[in-house]
Order: sequence, then structure tokens, then C-alpha cells
Amino acid sequence: MTVAAEPQALNFECETGNYHTFCPISCVAWLYQKIEDSFFLVIGTKTCGYFLQNAMGVMIFAEPRYAMAELEEGDISAQLNDYEELRRLCEQIKKDRNPSVIVWIGTCTTEIIKMDLEGLAPRLEAELGIPIVTARANGLDYAFTQGEDTVLAAMAARCPEKAPVAQEEKDERNAISKLMNFGRKKEDVTVSDSEYKDHPPLVLFGSLPDPVVTNLTLELKKQGIKVSGWLPAKRFTELPVLEEGYYVAGVNPFLSRTATTLMRRRKCKLIGAPFPIGPDGTRAWIEKICSVFNIEPQGLDEREAQIWEGVEEYVKLIRGKSVFFMGDNLLEVSMARFLIRCGMTVQEIGIPYMDKRYQAAELALLEKTCREMNSPMPTIMEKPDNYNQLQRIYAQKPDLVITGMAHANPLEARGITTKWSVEFTFAQMHGFTNSRDILELVTRPLRRNENLKDLGWEKLVRDEAIV
Repeated sequence: MTVAAEPQALNFECETGNYHTFCPISCVAWLYQKIEDSFFLVIGTKTCGYFLQNAMGVMIFAEPRYAMAELEEGDISAQLNDYEELRRLCEQIKKDRNPSVIVWIGTCTTEIIKMDLEGLAPRLEAELGIPIVTARANGLDYAFTQGEDTVLAAMAARCPEKAPVAQEEKDERNAISKLMNFGRKKEDVTVSDSEYKDHPPLVLFGSLPDPVVTNLTLELKKQGIKVSGWLPAKRFTELPVLEEGYYVAGVNPFLSRTATTLMRRRKCKLIGAPFPIGPDGTRAWIEKICSVFNIEPQGLDEREAQIWEGVEEYVKLIRGKSVFFMGDNLLEVSMARFLIRCGMTVQEIGIPYMDKRYQAAELALLEKTCREMNSPMPTIMEKPDNYNQLQRIYAQKPDLVITGMAHANPLEARGITTKWSVEFTFAQMHGFTNSRDILELVTRPLRRNENLKDLGWEKLVRDEAIV
């Protein structure tokens, strides 16, 4: 009698390495562009200023809506009046830019000297008449992408409980609606307004470029699901209404603090879905939302098959190859799941921080994908030690290593093909239509190597590594 082997499961391990990622104040780089009527004031030392200059130096020509409040020795030793200096800066910001909201970004220094930003903000907000949101996006967090998490969690508290509709706005909207429907029959207008199915309000959270927001909103609209709002919105004055019992769903794996705030503080119901990265993840995301609202999804088989067919030229370049994630931006699990579906073998998923509750659906889909693709279950290494990881990379010899910028060049010098993980952070990679962009990034170093073979590149690298 033969006993069936127990199904293989994901292996979770944890090392004691440092967090080899950017500082979370880098979230300003994409959030100030997303929230168009905002101004971000980073409160920290000159080191923070140097980092922002290097990370976003090219953006100074576009007159960005962020600034640095640099703490001097007097501030740190508590000999100066923090409130007076912050008021001076915020008055200047109001005069020069007149934003709808000022976001104070606290740094490591404000944490260490116990600067009471949350206490100062309401007093100054009442004095200036501009909302001031305080977010502690400091280097004590696990990954740089979690800076966005702290900002969105702070903004969730500012979302209105009821939609404030001024009479003038209501009249204006009615006038626009009448103009758009001029000459149409009343029956046609009614059909257009009833294309959504009856379901509870749904708010999506996560900062994405406007084309991606439109794309995901339309994908849900095809299923008859109406998106009531996004957090963050393009403008602070258009933050979504969040009433008790509203449903919320995240689009990024690093927003666990925001999800907790929405559930505990705003009494919303979180839809635990995989994240819409890759055709498989996007389909699972839509199916989960549909299942919660008791809606039968339509046309997803054809939609997913069409996308896979369109990216086959990229998939065939990586099918059968191996990839190793060193851990950087908390997108690693979603990326690994997508690449396994493409036919790759994932040797290890390094990740700075693993929230198993928020990523539960994504982990389940990763496990399911491994079984369906007959791929070995990867080890998920939380807080990886880079020295140990390098030894594993040398032993396992992956075809591609996805790593932070600090380790890319040293690995390349040793003949190991790499790709910067930060590029995926800034890429448009959510939804069906952006799957090609992910694969374009993944395959670029492999295609480069192929093109350089004729030039004796491999021999040159081996010789350099030996030297």
C-alpha cells in the first residue's frame, strides 16, 4: 500500500539582516504628482535633503510641490520653537502655492527627538485654514514603499463620512448632464445610467498613475461594478466618502497599515483579494470582488487568454529560466507568482517584511500557481541577510536576480544578470493591459546579454571576475 505524499507548502523563513531599501520619504516622489493640489513638507536633517535631491533632482525643473524643513542643532537640542518655524514655512507655502492640503512627512530625527507633529498640526491648521496631514514616513519602516502606506493611512482619517454637495455644484452637474444627454430619448438615458449592478459602495486604495486607475475602473465596470472612489484621489478635495460598512480593496501589497486603518477606524469591510499584477492576478482580483458582491464574472477567460497570447513573444524568452528575489519593495510575492505563471522557477523570494494577513489571498494564489505550473514552492525569506543570500545565489546560479540598486553592479561584475527592483515600483504594471510592461522590464537584461554574446561579453565578464 502506497501512502500519498503530503502536498508541498510554501516555506517561510526569517533572517536577521538589515533593511537594504531606500528611505520611505521617497514616497513623496510619486505622491506629490498623484495628488495634484497637495504640498509635501519633509521635516528632517540635511541628510534627508541630500537624499531627496539625489532621488528627485531632475524634478526640480518642473517646480515640484515638495520642500525640506531642515532641522538644525538648535531644533534637535530643543532650544528653538518648532511651532514658530513650521508656521513660517507653511505661511510661505500658502502664499506661494495655495495648496488644498499640506502633508508633513516626519523622518527618523523627528521620531528620535519626539517632535510632536500630531500636536502641532491641528493648531496650525486652525490658524492657517489649510488641512495639515501628518505622516511618519521614516527610515524605521521596513521598505521604502511603506512611506505611501503611512500617508494613505493618515489621509483615510480625512475622508468625509457624507458627500458634501453644495447647491451650486449640484446645479452645475445637472446642467452638464442635461447638455450631454441633449437630443437623446429618455429611455436611452435610463439604460446608460443603469449599466451598474446593485452592490454596496466600493472604494479602492493605492496610488496608481491615472491611466492605470482608468483601466482598472473600466475593467470592474465591465462586470457591472461601480468604483465609488479611490484613495488617494487626484485632488485632496475629492477624497472618497467612507461610511461604515463600505467595501474597500487594495491594489498594492505594501498597504497593510492603510487596510488596518480603514477597517478599525472607518469600520470598512476589506476584500482580501490577490493584487492586480499580471493577467492572472488581475483576473483573480476581479473575480474576488465579484464573488463578494454575488456577481457572476463575464468574459474573463477570453480576456486573460487574449493578454497571454499578446505577450507570448516575451514569455518564451523566460520560460524555463530561474529568478531570485533579494527583497526591496514588497512587490516580490506578486511578481514571483506572475513569473511562475510565465514558466519561470523562483528560487527564493526575499522580502523586507511579510504581513501574512494582508497578503493571505496573494500567498494562496502563489501556492495554487506553483501546483498548476508544477513548479517547486519557493522559500519566502523575510528580512534577508544579504551575505547569506549571496552565498545562495552563488550556489544556485539563477538566470536573473531582481535586487535593489545597491547590489546590482557588484553582482553584474561577478557575471550574474540583474534587474533593479525599483523599476517595477515606478512602472505601470497593474491590470491586464500593463502585463507587457512588466515582461519588457524582466526580459531586458536577458535580451541585452543575448545581443552582446557575439561581442565576447561573457568571456570578458568571466575574466574580470577572476581578476
